[in-house]
Amino acid sequence: MNIYDELSWRGLVHQTSDEAGLREHLETPGRVLYCGFDPTADSLHIGNLVPLLALARFAKAGHKPLFLLGGATGLIGDPSGKDKERQLKTADLVAASAAKIRAQAMAFFENLGVAGEVTPVNNLDWTRPLSVIEFLRDIGKHFTINYMMAKDSVKSRIGREETGISYTEFSYMILQSMDYEHLNRTLGCTLQIGGGDQFGNITAGLELIRRKSGNQAYALTFPLITTATGAKFGKSEKGAIYLNPELTSPYAFYQYWINADDRDVVNYLRYFTFLTREEIDALAAQTEAAPHLRAAQKRLARETTAMIHGEAELAKVEAVTGALFGGGDLASVDPKTLKAALEAAPGLSFESLADMPPLPRLLADMGLCPSNSQARKDIKAGAISINNVRVTAEDRALAPEDFLGGDLLILRKGKKHYGVVTLG
Repeated sequence: MNIYDELSWRGLVHQTSDEAGLREHLETPGRVLYCGFDPTADSLHIGNLVPLLALARFAKAGHKPLFLLGGATGLIGDPSGKDKERQLKTADLVAASAAKIRAQAMAFFENLGVAGEVTPVNNLDWTRPLSVIEFLRDIGKHFTINYMMAKDSVKSRIGREETGISYTEFSYMILQSMDYEHLNRTLGCTLQIGGGDQFGNITAGLELIRRKSGNQAYALTFPLITTATGAKFGKSEKGAIYLNPELTSPYAFYQYWINADDRDVVNYLRYFTFLTREEIDALAAQTEAAPHLRAAQKRLARETTAMIHGEAELAKVEAVTGALFGGGDLASVDPKTLKAALEAAPGLSFESLADMPPLPRLLADMGLCPSNSQARKDIKAGAISINNVRVTAEDRALAPEDFLGGDLLILRKGKKHYGVVTLG
């Protein structure tokens, strides 16, 4: 299948500069394309997954993707989608973020088996040697103020008297255009892809290529993804869902996808997995017939977690999920993953066992039981468990071996109510 048709049925084509021409252009393998990523943070997030996966899809289709790091543009700041100026970062901070993002992206492509087909480049390499005079004479002369003012990213800011737009961010479009022209001239790059908010910047690059060489080149953007409720995709109560496991644990990453709305999950399977149309249609039918089984959400969570964090981490997450919510053996699961899963659970912490009150008081203090006397009744009735093991003796003393990983103990009342006791 032509990669353009693949993107189309997945709902990933928003705008193109020439739909028929681009589709025909992509019939020939080996086309060079790129997508840019500015190092505005130390980690990519799931909002970056659509373009990352698109580069991988192009690679699998026999084309030659470039992963462009915005070492130069990251120093300036893209005004697209912003209602005020970005806070400028130091060159050292941008360079450090760029290095981390490059390593993260290449590990992602390695995980998908396409690292050898995706080439990383950094626009600082060809922007830094350029003098101001060369930039104004060789690049700036090809842009009229009228043309730039007509772009949405500029027009939306010009009307804001309190913020406006600086010459720095106004120039971002020219820098991005210069990237496309440079890659077109030096590497034969004929397609730039990006989010829907980048169409103005990308078409400005097409115009620069046309003016300087007359070469053929194309633009393709992806739709802005929102949830069925209208909320911004990729946000949780704690903020962005990052690809870095130190910022968003694999467990939290998995849970984000498992909690996808039934109205969103089929689209997410198209956008964020390599599942075939037939596989997705089958999962859509299951969701329609038995939404309570959440078959599509489970498959989505498995596919995305394995893709980002690997099969080993997925196995740990699924083991913890099964133990926590299916009554399995908590002592056998990965302690780090378990702690991540219990991060939001109510809990109490003690320096040592000697500081800890008796079990009935502990249950009352944690709010699992309304009083000491009710806690004793619940224990006798078999409603209380320690690490998923039921206890019936109200004088049950806690021992060091009760603490998973040496510092974590889970008290549960019934199936739905639980809390965490930590030592140290």
